[in-house]
Amino acid sequence: MIYGKIDPADLAPAPKTRDRREFLKTAATGLIVGAYLPTFVRGARAEETGVSAAARLDAGASGLGGRQAFAPNAFVRIAPDDTVTVIVKHIEFGQGPYTGLSTLVAEELDADWSQMRAESAPADVTRYANSLFGVQGTGGSTAIANSYEQMRRAGATARAMLVAAAAAEWAVPAGEIAVSAGVVRHAGSGREARFGELADAASRLPVPEDVPLKDPSEFRLIGTELPKLDTPDKTTGAARFTMDIYRDGMQTVAVAHPPRFGSAVGSLDDAAARRVRGVIDVRAIPSGVAVYARDTWSAFKGREALAIERDEAAAETRSSEALFELYRTTTESAGAPAQTRGDAAAALAGAASVLEAVYEFPFLAHAPMEPLDAVAVRDAEGVEVWMGSQVQTLDQGAFAEVLGVALEQVRINTQLAGGSFGRRAQGAADFAREVAHALAAVPAGTPIKLVWSREDDIRGGRYRPLTVHRVRGAVNARGIAGWEHTIATQSIFAGSPFESMVQDGIDPSSVEGVVDTPYALPHLSVTLHTMENGVPILWWRSVGHTHTAYVMETFLDELLEADGKDPVEGRLALLRNSPRHAGVLRAAAELAGWGGPVPAGRARGVAVHKSFESYVAQVAEVSRGGDGLPRVHHVWCAVDCGVAVNPNIITAQMESGIGYGLGAILYDEITLEEGGTVRQRNFDRYRSIRIDEMPAVDVRVIRSTEPPTGVGEPGLPPIGPAVANAWRALTGESVRRLPFTAHRDAGARAPGGGG
Repeated sequence: MIYGKIDPADLAPAPKTRDRREFLKTAATGLIVGAYLPTFVRGARAEETGVSAAARLDAGASGLGGRQAFAPNAFVRIAPDDTVTVIVKHIEFGQGPYTGLSTLVAEELDADWSQMRAESAPADVTRYANSLFGVQGTGGSTAIANSYEQMRRAGATARAMLVAAAAAEWAVPAGEIAVSAGVVRHAGSGREARFGELADAASRLPVPEDVPLKDPSEFRLIGTELPKLDTPDKTTGAARFTMDIYRDGMQTVAVAHPPRFGSAVGSLDDAAARRVRGVIDVRAIPSGVAVYARDTWSAFKGREALAIERDEAAAETRSSEALFELYRTTTESAGAPAQTRGDAAAALAGAASVLEAVYEFPFLAHAPMEPLDAVAVRDAEGVEVWMGSQVQTLDQGAFAEVLGVALEQVRINTQLAGGSFGRRAQGAADFAREVAHALAAVPAGTPIKLVWSREDDIRGGRYRPLTVHRVRGAVNARGIAGWEHTIATQSIFAGSPFESMVQDGIDPSSVEGVVDTPYALPHLSVTLHTMENGVPILWWRSVGHTHTAYVMETFLDELLEADGKDPVEGRLALLRNSPRHAGVLRAAAELAGWGGPVPAGRARGVAVHKSFESYVAQVAEVSRGGDGLPRVHHVWCAVDCGVAVNPNIITAQMESGIGYGLGAILYDEITLEEGGTVRQRNFDRYRSIRIDEMPAVDVRVIRSTEPPTGVGEPGLPPIGPAVANAWRALTGESVRRLPFTAHRDAGARAPGGGG
C-alpha cells in the first residue's frame, strides 16, 4: 500500500520553486541524460547548485572546453569508453535497484548489458524524488514502480540523441539507423559507431520531446534474468560500505543510550572513561553520552567506563506482558471504525456457534547485518556525510536543522548498506540527528564515524509495534456468517512527518490487509484502538501486513475447516472478485501439487496475500522438529508483481522474504522485562534462521502486462500463516502468540505440558 506524500518544505528551509521539463545536457567527456519530475516541492532551488554534486559522480562533468556541465538530476551518463552509468536515486541494500533501474535504461537505450554500470545519486529532492512519496527515499517496495517510465524515458532519450548524431554525421535518414547491443548501425552504408564515439556529437543536438517508448513485445532485456550489477564487487570485497569509509584525523564515536526508553541522563561521571587509552573526549548529546576516541575499540571501552545516573521520570517501565494484558483488555470493546460491510454484529448474534481468537505479536527489531553507522565532517561548503541513508531528504533535513545550515549544504553520499528492512528509514531521522549532534561537538574539519554495536541495534528501539488482534467469526449454511475484527497497536505514522496519513483516527498501516481484504465477506467489521507507550516504533519489512496477513489467513483457515471446505478451494470461492489473488493461489497450489501425497509426518498449509500492490501465495510443508517447533522443508511461492523487470531479482526477494519472515515467526521477539529494560542483546537471543533451517523454495513469477509493483516486502506476509496452517493441520494446535517459541514454551508451562 502506498500511503501518500509528504511535503519536504515542512522538513527544512526552502527558497523558490522552479518547474522543469525533461532535458539532456552534456560534458565534453560524454553524454549525460536526465529527466526532471514536475516540481512538487516548495523550496526547489532556482540556482543550479546541484551541478557540483553531479560532477562528483564524473570528474569530466565539471565543465571542460569552457563549457560548464549542466547535469542536475542526471540519470544516464555515457562515457567515451562506451560505459553507460545509471545514476540510481534508491539505496542499494540487496533488493536490486541498481540492476532493476539499469535494466530499464538499457532496454530503451539498446545497450549491451556488459556496458552497464550503476552509482548512487547525490541527495537532492528536487531532482531525485520518489514520485510516490514526495521525498527522495526508498521504501514501500516502490523503487521500480515509481521509476519504471521515468528511467525508460531517460534511456529512450539518450538513444534518440545518439541516432540523431549518427544520422547527421553519416548524412542518412535517422529512420534507417538501428541500435543493438551498444552499437549504432546504418545497414545501407555499412557505417557503424559505438556509443562513446557519438556521445560528444549527440551532446550538441536539441532535446527531443515525447520520445516514444518500446512496445513490451519488443523488450530484449526486461523480463530476462540479468546478473546483478553489484554482485561482483560484493563478491571480491571491492564494494564500499559505510564501515569501509575512513578520513584522515577521523574520530570514532560510540553513544551510551539509556537502558529504558524515555529515560535521560541525570548525572555523569566520565573520569574513568577519559582515562581509557585512545579516548579523546566525552560529551552529553540529546540521545545519550557520546564517547570520542581514536578507534572503535577505545570508544566502546570508554563507553563501558562511564558512570551515569539516569533520570527515569519519563521512562517506559512496563513489561511486554503488562502491555499485552492491557491490549487484550482493550480489544474486548470496539475501537474506531476502520471498515464496515453489512452487519457483522447481527450476523454473529444469529450464528449457532462463534469462534473467537486473540492473536498476540511482539515487538520486533530489524536486525540488519550492518548496524547503523555514518561518517560526517563539516567543511567550508557545509556538511558532507557518508551513510546508508534510506530517506535522504529526511536525513538532510535533520543535519541542516541541528547544524544550522541550508538543506543544499548537506551533501549525503549514499553508501551500499548491509540490509535495513525499514531500519534506515526513520520518520524522525533520529540516527541522522544523533550523528549531527555528535558532529557539532568537534571542531570544523574533524571527521567522525559514529558506530552502533549489535547490542545498540537490538536494544535501540524503532521496533515493529507490539500488537493484539481479537477476531470473532462464524459459519452458517451459506459460508462465513460474519467477521468482527478489533486491533490494538501503536501508530507508526502519528508524530512523524507522515502524520497526515492518519485519517479519522485510523493509521492505514495498522489495518492494511484487513480493511481491504479481497475475500467476499458480506458482513465485516474492523475497528482500531491506537495505543500509546514509551517504546519507539518504526515500519518493519512489510509493515502492518506482517501481522494482519497472519491473522486473516490463519483465522480464515479455521473457519473454512469448520465449513468443511478445502483450504485452497474455499479461498478460491471467496476470491471470485479478485482474479489476481486467485491466479497466484492456483499457481502456488499447482506448483506444490496441492491435494497430492505428502510425505509421512508432514503437512502443508497455504496462505495468499497482497501487499504493496503485489500478489503472493505460498504453500509450506512442515514437520515437527526435535525442538518442538515446525521444521519447514519446502515452500512453493507464486508472485504477480506486474511486468517482471528481472525475474532473477524477484525470485531472490521472494526467497529473502520467506527466510526473514520464517526466522521472525519461529524465534524472534523483543521482550521488555519488568522495569522496561530489553531482555535481548545480540543474535544469541534474537536469532535468524540458520542455513540448514532454510527450506527449499520454488518460485513461479506470473507473466503480466500490468505496471510493475514491489517485490522487496510482499514475499514475507504469507510465510507465517502458511507455516501456522500447516502446523495446525499436523498437530491440531492453533498458534496465536508469536513467535512459535513463545507458543511452545507457554504449552510446556501449561498443566500437563500440552500445546
